[in-house]
Amino acid sequence: MRFAEKEDPWVSRTPRANSFFMTATIEVPAKLVDQVVGTRRDLHMHPELGFQEERTARIIAERLRSLGYDVHSGIARTGVVGVLRGPKGGRTIMLRADMDALPILEENAQAYKSRNDGVMHACGHDGHVAILLGAAELIAARREELTGTVCLVFQPAEEGQGGAQAMVEEGIIDRFGIERAYGLHLSSKYETGTLGFRGGPFYASSDSIEIEVLGKGGHGAAPHDTIDPILTAAEFVTSLQQIVSRNVDPLEPAVVTIGSIHGGTIHNVIPRTVRMLGTVRAFSEALRDSMPGRIERILKASCDAAGASYDYQYLKRYPVTANDPDQSQYAETLARNIFGDGRVFAADKLMGAEDFSFFAQRVPACFYTLGARGNGETANPHHSSTFDIDEAALPAGVAMMTALAFDAPAHAP
Repeated sequence: MRFAEKEDPWVSRTPRANSFFMTATIEVPAKLVDQVVGTRRDLHMHPELGFQEERTARIIAERLRSLGYDVHSGIARTGVVGVLRGPKGGRTIMLRADMDALPILEENAQAYKSRNDGVMHACGHDGHVAILLGAAELIAARREELTGTVCLVFQPAEEGQGGAQAMVEEGIIDRFGIERAYGLHLSSKYETGTLGFRGGPFYASSDSIEIEVLGKGGHGAAPHDTIDPILTAAEFVTSLQQIVSRNVDPLEPAVVTIGSIHGGTIHNVIPRTVRMLGTVRAFSEALRDSMPGRIERILKASCDAAGASYDYQYLKRYPVTANDPDQSQYAETLARNIFGDGRVFAADKLMGAEDFSFFAQRVPACFYTLGARGNGETANPHHSSTFDIDEAALPAGVAMMTALAFDAPAHAP
């Protein structure tokens, strides 16, 4: 398969101070693009869930070793870090790709659809890995021009299991001396090959709530002899909406959603318990910290009114993904140098969450968006059973990651 972008070199179109691309032109060769696409399709056919990415990690480690990287495997169980040191002094940066898939049955008809029933790359992580492996080859081919050290971080378990947190807790920041962090996410929301940047809060925090309402079961025809946990849960879910609609500043984004509710077994029996699962999103750490108490007050009031009791757990998952303003501006300027102003845009905030946030808490970082919406088939939402990407976006990802590898160790603020 051929893409028009294969023949399109990425160069510095508008000279700006302190840029590697003022003096160098680097192309993404057609042969390498074919390889990147092939890698992405292979990974798509063989998706693996979080902390189970054994095959993916093995492919990554073998490829990096063949290119001359110092390879460290088994970090946070399946994570891989490839290190390449340049001959010139400079900072140590990391470029990150997440590896895991989702527990979704794929409903696409492409030849490269998932061969693992019930598991699917429905968020583009296969593309992330393929992009970074493509960049690894370009970086290695010009290692004599590399300033500082580049760490390619292939992270497990982004999808709700906190693989980034596990890698940080295992000490990769200090172990490899990482001073800056960069990552991308493919997006079916934006036009193929465009790049979006945003300083400050970009992705929301993500926390989970797990609730069990405890009542008194009985016959559905005699509700007065019971304490109905279904009615109590219904009152709670309805009242819960007051938090965002009446307790939170209308200018402050927040989401509180009950995504699962289970109770009862048959038409005429009032059960003893109802179990609920939900998610909470915010962009402010202060607002995030206030949510556990606000939710429990409503839960307690609903249960007290009915005479029920409850078990309540608030589980903190991912913090807000906040880009360092200087790093975001730096990366955006670099992207404009390479692709031109017409392909770079100001990205919107997203209520989705990203565990890249754990890296961004430790070092100045920039997480950016790469558009991959080519047509109707590649415009479906992330995490849907029909999600796919326009593979013509992959060369731009390779180009940007390679640009950061050569420029950021010397020039990032």
